[in-house]
Amino acid sequence: MRDIAKFIHGFKRFQDSYFCGGADEFERLRSGQNPRALVIGCSDSRVDPAILMDCAPGDLFVVRNVANLVPPHESDSSHHGVSAALEYAVRVLRVEHVIVMGHSSCGGIQALMRQDCAQAGEYLPRWIAIGERAREQVLGALPDKPPHLQERACEQAAILVSLENLLTFPWVRERVEAGNLLLHGWYFDLERGELLSYLPQSGQFEPLVAHCRKD
Repeated sequence: MRDIAKFIHGFKRFQDSYFCGGADEFERLRSGQNPRALVIGCSDSRVDPAILMDCAPGDLFVVRNVANLVPPHESDSSHHGVSAALEYAVRVLRVEHVIVMGHSSCGGIQALMRQDCAQAGEYLPRWIAIGERAREQVLGALPDKPPHLQERACEQAAILVSLENLLTFPWVRERVEAGNLLLHGWYFDLERGELLSYLPQSGQFEPLVAHCRKD
């Protein structure tokens, strides 16, 4: 019950900040939203995109899932939660940026690399398999590296797989080729407090915001 009480008190602080005491922060948002970016992030409780980027309500359209994966475009009768969110962001909200945001110490990628998610249940193994191409690339390129380095490499490689999968959606590719939608691959190193961005020119993840030095 203490956890629930914490959440309720947290909402009261949110209410005080945005609705009470003459605050008018939500006046513009009551009529609709106009975010300029979609973030596809991980469900991990440590990596909330709005907190990491210090965003206010209305700044980001966010979809989160295990290991921040984007499935390829599929036309069938299954349910496609990530694809539906992507479609709404790109075709209805007309966002200008799509950010795939991965992170270090990702449990989903660890399960993928260790191939130990078969006991996790009904849905997780099939979902994690979206990143299988990243796993194969890492094992082929870094066969003798220790597991923690392979997992870090796979966390980053899976971001690139998701970026490639984004381009299988025709309405994403069309806007990218027209120059009015930009795709970004970001990686949050939660051990170092550093944000990396994939640079196609170098083929590497480079610091976008370098880690801070503690006094």
